[in-house]
Amino acid sequence: MELSLVIKRRLKEIARDQRDLALAAHVTESYISQLLGGKKTPPAPLRTDVYHRMESFLGLPPGDLAKLADLHRREILRKRAADPPQPLFQDFRNLVLRKCNPATSRQLKAVFEKEPFGELERLVSQKLLDVAKVAAKEEVESEQWMRTVARLSGRTYEQMRVLILDFLDTDIFHVSLDNCVAFMDPLIDGWDIDMETFSMEIVLNRRLALGHMKRFEFVQREYESPYHIEPGFADFLKDSNFSGDITEEEIEFLKSLRFREKRPNALYYYRELQNLRDPLHFRPAPLPVEQ
Repeated sequence: MELSLVIKRRLKEIARDQRDLALAAHVTESYISQLLGGKKTPPAPLRTDVYHRMESFLGLPPGDLAKLADLHRREILRKRAADPPQPLFQDFRNLVLRKCNPATSRQLKAVFEKEPFGELERLVSQKLLDVAKVAAKEEVESEQWMRTVARLSGRTYEQMRVLILDFLDTDIFHVSLDNCVAFMDPLIDGWDIDMETFSMEIVLNRRLALGHMKRFEFVQREYESPYHIEPGFADFLKDSNFSGDITEEEIEFLKSLRFREKRPNALYYYRELQNLRDPLHFRPAPLPVEQ
């Protein structure tokens, strides 16, 4: 059964409405309306406590909504993959150039205009987005952090809880003006790139990120034997029914699994992925001790 139908039916059974559910989940009523109306993709279960709060409010077994959301996300992402993405880039480009070292910015602007969304623009944009998403992901459960970002971007706490779910799911093809204003702008203080080596230095807002300086560069290393990829893992990655929405973090985890004698097949990796995503298989993070 679809996620939205389960929630709507349960709201009717307990005689409550979308506003009540929004208050319980600490999100906006508009977000709940869009989620139940199919206008919003359900957020990834491992990135939010929204489903846990909803289940508690609706009186549903823990993990039920998360499982339905995961199935729904798979179907949506499978359909979306059939349509080639179109870059929505002018707002993001303006932010990228504004945050860049002025001396480098002029040179970059000329390259960007000559080769719109070319290799250099994709490289720079992807790295800036990745750094901002990592910083946001590390603090996503911190109410104090969320309220600070909300204040800096002129939004409410509930609005930020909604926006961060979209931000953590976005990519450089779909990054929006809201993503830029709410997270990219306050998180990134500045950045620079060496146009000869393409090494990048990114400075994050000290108030919002623990490691405020990030540096990325190409480094010459001695040749190492290539990593052996299990045939079953290769088959798993090729089958979109199994791995259509897998993340880079999940790929690295599955790739790290080692086997002495038995050779796992694609189904093994699919089930291992589901185990990794199921919140029932993990203990909740300890609550902070009140002083």
